[in-house]
Amino acid sequence: MISKHSHEQSDRGEGVEVVQNEPYEDPAHGKGQCTEKRVYLNSKLPSWARAVVPKIFYVTEKAWNYYPYTITEYTCSFLPKFSIHIETKYEDNNGSNDKIFGSEAQDVDREVCFVDIAYDEVPERYYKESEDLRYFKSEKTSRGLLKEGWRDSQQPIMCSYKLVNVKFEVWGLQTRVEQFVHKVVRDVLLLGHRQAFAWVDEWIDMTMDEVREFERATQEATNKKIGIFPPTISISETPLPCYTHSGPSSAPSTPLATDAPEFLSVPKDRPRKKSAPETLTLPDPADRVPRLRMPSLRLPQRSPSHQPSDANPQ
Repeated sequence: MISKHSHEQSDRGEGVEVVQNEPYEDPAHGKGQCTEKRVYLNSKLPSWARAVVPKIFYVTEKAWNYYPYTITEYTCSFLPKFSIHIETKYEDNNGSNDKIFGSEAQDVDREVCFVDIAYDEVPERYYKESEDLRYFKSEKTSRGLLKEGWRDSQQPIMCSYKLVNVKFEVWGLQTRVEQFVHKVVRDVLLLGHRQAFAWVDEWIDMTMDEVREFERATQEATNKKIGIFPPTISISETPLPCYTHSGPSSAPSTPLATDAPEFLSVPKDRPRKKSAPETLTLPDPADRVPRLRMPSLRLPQRSPSHQPSDANPQ
């Protein structure tokens, strides 16, 4: 799902470049998969962000997958004090385990947010009727349609629990930016998990070898699509000691904000929860810094013989 989504949303110069996708073994969590991606998304940023970032920059995603336990980390190429850390655990229940991350996570201030893949609001630019799970039914598995109260009646069911930490250590902007990023991450997770269910007939019959081959071919095509031509991507059979990571880590996660496809169906009227705003209002520096009145300054006027013909006499 992630490989397909990345390919759909990539275009020349922008998108998701796969730098590495290799087996990895952790002493505590055993065998897993290690990935590194670069997400180029300058044109996809809100206007307030484009005004302060370089024209070319990228977000680095490093992920380690020891399913059913994963970690994903995001850093920015020009903001060393910005990071997103997502820890994920999967359980076969409907989200009823409120102590899945242990007592350590309970001690910190946090907000618990349920993401309903069928009835939460999706930003209009990302809505597709074919991915509306209220009307989708799988041909191969007969799962769906997801009606009101599906979390208590649907079987089989699994919950993806995510502990999301956002850090932006810049005085004066920290709280607002961190809250904004949390809302954006929620929208990304909502869209990605809707697609994972809506595309079930495409992946339900795949073996792991077929999944890895699909990833390899799609990643190579995506890198070429955004104009990056690295050496041929190889997914080796032998774990490589390419990363040293003190803790467990995550599967490739859904890319950050993306542009909407050109073909979007007009959504039906549907009651949904509010999602992330598209703009962020930052404080006006002028409100915090007193304005200084500069005294007027008069300069001696040049002699006409030395003054350019179009010069301003003042």
